Formats: sequence, structure tokens, C-alpha cells
Amino acid sequence: MKTLFSDYKAGAALGTDLVVTGPPVSASELLADEPALSDFLTRHRLAPDALAGGAAPSARDLASVRALREEVGELLRAESEERVAEGASALVARAGRGPVLDRDAAGEWQWYVATEPGAPLAGELGVLIGTGLLGALRTLGHARFRACASPECAGLFVDTSKAGRRRYCVPEVCGNRLNVANYRARQAGSAGTRAARP
Repeated sequence: MKTLFSDYKAGAALGTDLVVTGPPVSASELLADEPALSDFLTRHRLAPDALAGGAAPSARDLASVRALREEVGELLRAESEERVAEGASALVARAGRGPVLDRDAAGEWQWYVATEPGAPLAGELGVLIGTGLLGALRTLGHARFRACASPECAGLFVDTSKAGRRRYCVPEVCGNRLNVANYRARQAGSAGTRAARP
């Protein structure tokens, strides 16, 4: 598998999405079994070399990807830039080789980080995520590595948005949940005000 070196957003997004698949962020384990891991990879349009020829993830792959999830979570909550750089570099070094200069689909030269032949699934994902985290750190800065703003969520994410104003790890879940809670609080407050009038 080759990762475009300059496209940090894909790897950072994959890292964020991987972290929010497990407790305490989600109510249940979203990577509960091998088919769930396969679905996760499909949603991200990933075709790792470790699963070439239509191979399905194994129980060992699942355990390794869950361990990777814990490592990535630690990097997203790291308080120092140096810790992020060190940890993300270690993820890339486990299975990555390069950078290599190769042509893209349009025939243009691009820098890639390739994975070692025979690299395990978690190693390939680690290269993609590690490259993304390093690119986000260099391009956007450590302040973009954030905790979810929802008081009911322990999620973490990398804000790769252009404006840098993202507040939630899963905006359509955490943001909506907070908006509904605020709406209900306002409704309860206005109902209490109406009841208090003579």
C-alpha cells in the first residue's frame, strides 16, 4: 500500500475514525469482530496489501488494529508536540519504507510512503495514520489535536478543517446530541417561566 505523503488529511481522518470506534467514545465496541473491521476498511475505501485478493481480516488482525487504536488515542491526547512526532514516526517506521517518488494516476510525480512487502494490516494502517498525524502536526500545529467539546464524550480528533473550528469528534453525533440537550433545556426553562406567570 502506498500513502501519498502530502495528503495528511486522509491519514488523520482515519486515525480519528479509528479512535472513536471503541469505548469510552462509543456506547459499544464498533470493531466487535472481523466483519466489522472489514466494513470499517470498506467505508474508508482502503485496500491494504495485507488483504490482497479479497482476503478477510483475521482475529489477529482485529486484535492488532484494536491495539493500534489505543496507540493512536494516546497520540491524540498527548500534551507535547514531541510526543506526537515521536509516536507517529514510530508508527510509520514499523512497516513503512520510503519516501519514494512515483507517478500518480494523472502521470504526475508525487512523494509516497510505501509499506514493506508482507506488512500486517495494522502496520499498513499505522503507516497511513502516522503519516497523516505527522503531516497535520507540521502543517496545522498541535493545537488541532483536540478533545471532543461534548461534555458527555471522551472522544479525540484531529481538526483538519480549513477554518480550524471543528469542536466534536463525530459532529453528526456529538454536536447533534449537545444541540438537542440545549434545546430541551431552553424548552424546560421557557415552560417554567410560563407556569410562573400569574
